Amino acid sequence: MPFSPGLASRTQVRVYAGNMTDHREEPVDWVPSSCTLPTVEQPLRRAEFDALFADDVVSVDQATPLDVHFELRAEPEVAGRAANLAAKETECCSFFAFDLTITGGTVSMAVSTESPHEAVLAALAARASTVIGSAA
Repeated sequence: MPFSPGLASRTQVRVYAGNMTDHREEPVDWVPSSCTLPTVEQPLRRAEFDALFADDVVSVDQATPLDVHFELRAEPEVAGRAANLAAKETECCSFFAFDLTITGGTVSMAVSTESPHEAVLAALAARASTVIGSAA
């Protein structure tokens, strides 16, 4: 049936937290129910990660389902922001382990977890790739 502005139609609309101009879905909400960060603060933390991904992450490599490697811009401020975010994240999601490496003029951050949380880590890596891709 052709579209007619006078006819009502049913459309399923999905609403996601975050940037309302970005209509892509995250494969899994990377904020799991086991996170102890208060619900009202979770969008702020997501925004912090999105800012890190958009501004400071150069590449993402998920080497295994339990390990993701982020190559960061090699600047002291970037290393500081990444370290601060990692420290805050381990307070509420202790199942993540962060390893910040600064060597040979490079800065990288590895994030690892255990099997029960591999979907959360995969979603985090996918979100990073999406944000990096849209920032390019």
